[in-house]
Amino acid sequence: MDETTLRELLDDVRSGAVSPDDAVGRLRRLPYADLGDARIDHHRRLRQGFPEAVYGPGKTPEQCARIVGELLDHGTGPVLLTRVDEAQAKAALSARPDGALRAGTIVWRLPETRRPERVVVCSGGTADTPVVEECAVTLDAYGFIPTTLIDVGVAGLHRLLAQHDTIVGADAVVVIAGMEGALASVVGGLTGAPVVAVPTSTGYGSSFAGVTALLAMLSSCASGVTVVGIDNGFGAASAVARMLGAG
Repeated sequence: MDETTLRELLDDVRSGAVSPDDAVGRLRRLPYADLGDARIDHHRRLRQGFPEAVYGPGKTPEQCARIVGELLDHGTGPVLLTRVDEAQAKAALSARPDGALRAGTIVWRLPETRRPERVVVCSGGTADTPVVEECAVTLDAYGFIPTTLIDVGVAGLHRLLAQHDTIVGADAVVVIAGMEGALASVVGGLTGAPVVAVPTSTGYGSSFAGVTALLAMLSSCASGVTVVGIDNGFGAASAVARMLGAG
């Protein structure tokens, strides 16, 4: 439930279109719904502007389907089920077939109105594409139309500089890179827009599955670069959405 929906409910009670008992029943679920093995935070959209997302790993297919159903039946806005395996996707889409699977994430209720802000998602290498896709699909669910720039890493800096106008024209940039993670500093030095850096687990032995890129991004000489966890494309998209406002 968001602020608009809550106001509509109160107006319906005042006009008599909804009885006080029915309104109480709806509001009873507003803070959260207790499903026994999960507590669904319906209040999150009202607090933050974005509804709760569902993290797939560790959940059974049945739990995924049931939690998604609760969010769809008693909430508003997009619903995301992230990092699903084949069984989880099958269960969730069998119960709610109007979802769209993309990059290991299922999205229901994509917003019809798109946001005007320009968000660019760029990667150091092609191997970073799965994280780019997770970030892009999350941004799409939040109403943005992201531009993706794949394989523009610093080992071939001319590839990034060819996209200079796109980078500096963005309202926010997500930089996704493994290896030594230097791309975040380069992009952070080119644009004054918010930059969110995502270290990835790609790279050879001394990259330590993303730890080297993480530490490099945290130590960036470009002031104000925000860094999320390793391979966390969802978190980067959520950070951008917070920075640019709920819309």
